[in-house]
Amino acid sequence: MEGELTENKATDTTNALKHVFRALNSRNYRLFFIGQGISLIGTWMQTIAMSWLVYRITGSAFLLGLVGFSSQFPIFILAPLAGVFVDRHNRHRILILTQSLAMLQAFILATLVLTNTVTVWSIIALSIFLGMVNSVDMPARQTFVLEMVERKEDLSNAIALNSSLFNGARLIGPSIGGILIAALGEGLCFLINGLSFLSVIFCLIAMRIATTKIEVKETHLLTELKEGFTYVLGFPPIRYLLLLVAIVSLVGMPYTVLMPIFAGQILQGGPNTLGFLMASAGVGALVGTLYLASRRTVAGLGRIVIIGAVIFGSGLILFSLSRLLTLSLVFIMVAGFGMIVQMASSNTILQTIVDDDKRGRVMSFYAMAFVGIAPFGSLLAGALASRIVAPNTLLYGGILCIIAAIYSLVKFRSFKDIVRTIYGERRLI
Repeated sequence: MEGELTENKATDTTNALKHVFRALNSRNYRLFFIGQGISLIGTWMQTIAMSWLVYRITGSAFLLGLVGFSSQFPIFILAPLAGVFVDRHNRHRILILTQSLAMLQAFILATLVLTNTVTVWSIIALSIFLGMVNSVDMPARQTFVLEMVERKEDLSNAIALNSSLFNGARLIGPSIGGILIAALGEGLCFLINGLSFLSVIFCLIAMRIATTKIEVKETHLLTELKEGFTYVLGFPPIRYLLLLVAIVSLVGMPYTVLMPIFAGQILQGGPNTLGFLMASAGVGALVGTLYLASRRTVAGLGRIVIIGAVIFGSGLILFSLSRLLTLSLVFIMVAGFGMIVQMASSNTILQTIVDDDKRGRVMSFYAMAFVGIAPFGSLLAGALASRIVAPNTLLYGGILCIIAAIYSLVKFRSFKDIVRTIYGERRLI
């Protein structure tokens, strides 16, 4: 009897894991998951190496922020045009091109560092180049998920697994990068990142993608850009989802910029304290993605978006008030959970309700709202923190996140039936 119970528990656990990772049943998505997982570890190694390199050769916090701004600002400018490009062309080929260009950027950076010819201005130039590449890569990658997943009901699971992949790499990559930087220098991290792109490029080439005929449009690029703006602004579910994402990115996401202040001045710690705080936020985000992956349906995601934003804002408020490391670790973990739940759920809803011929443009606006606005939030947070101190900056940011969530809740209720009708028509519920 006891043996049967043990066997049943093991079977239940296996079935639960199969459900959480069900999108991996699609061969193409499984290939992408493996290749992207390796590549993202390299990307996070490069991220930490870049920050350390800039600070080592300049000693300037301003230039450190400028490099981060340079890599994200192009997304805000170019994302809408990139969305038109993605809607016009084969997304599979676009991704092979963008990943190859990102690999080239990493190899150039590695060469400059290993030959001791790197300067902060060459780093900024390469950061701008990578930002331009990402402005195309992000909407292409987001929209391509739908083409990789065989069962459209697994789309939300695939998006959640993408987020878990990103946050899992965020825990592993910086740890490896920190060890390599201390032992062998930053150049090796850039070289490894360049090599890591080979994995995702190989997996993209190995995919069996059904040939989809892209309608050749004779309309002008700006006409299609205007069409995308009109569609986004004229369709309330998309408009208010993107508005909430943009507000949270502007006032909430810059918490990462202020983490060194909390680690050093507020919690009286050092680099290890900063590492613990960032890792804790990553753990919370990873738990959030696994929670979303375990959900069986897209129904109710609108409510999850609002709850996620409230949890994120509450976590920031509690973190801003904490002066104990243990509590701060818990509160920033809560914030990380709420942030990824809100963002990934918004992504899923957008992907499931958008018209196929406008998917690239809509996801480019999502990239602009999520990533493109972040550098402005960082500048705002830095300016406010110098005037009203970092804890108050996060406190007010958390309050604004909650207010934005409440406002969105009122708006979401007015078009709930529209979204459910689309889900029904596409057999997603």
